[in-house]
Amino acid sequence: MKRCHWVTDDPLYQRYHDLEWGVPLREDGRLFEMLILEGAQAGLSWITILKRRESYQTAYEGFDPVRIAGWDSNKVMLLMQDEGIIRNRLKIQSAIVNARACLAIMEEYGSFAAFIWGFVDGRPVQNSWHEHQQIPAATAASTRMSRALKQRGFTFVGPTICYAFMQAVGMVNDHVIDCFRYKQVKNMKQHD
Repeated sequence: MKRCHWVTDDPLYQRYHDLEWGVPLREDGRLFEMLILEGAQAGLSWITILKRRESYQTAYEGFDPVRIAGWDSNKVMLLMQDEGIIRNRLKIQSAIVNARACLAIMEEYGSFAAFIWGFVDGRPVQNSWHEHQQIPAATAASTRMSRALKQRGFTFVGPTICYAFMQAVGMVNDHVIDCFRYKQVKNMKQHD
């Protein structure tokens, strides 16, 4: 079975690639989770985050932006002691700032999904890469998303992080064409 080049023989990585990566997500909580995890991954490998994902889900209270927005310095200190997550103060504080900004977007747009999916006109971009070297680290859309999120107060949302997020949540199909998931993801329902 042919998979994308970045997938190792780690079963966790394979499961993530085979079941999640590139599948269009439109649920606010899951989108927020993936944005936070992509930011946590900055400077690290994705497998590092995947191995801590369950710990993150517990520590970050199910990635509920309402709960995270209410965190204070005591909660940050507690999380800095949690060995199950990446103990980086700036990344933890970023989750709080991003939760507050996410709630403001939800208030304005009715959902985080409506705002985020607007960067691809509501439909996944269907790429057709033959080789992984063709896949960009950032695009014009991820740059626009990064700029818009930063203007709304988000942190850890540079164009590269935004593009990794777009790939993860299915806003773009970046499975290479000989990956077994390419056609499966391409044929997935395009709208809610």
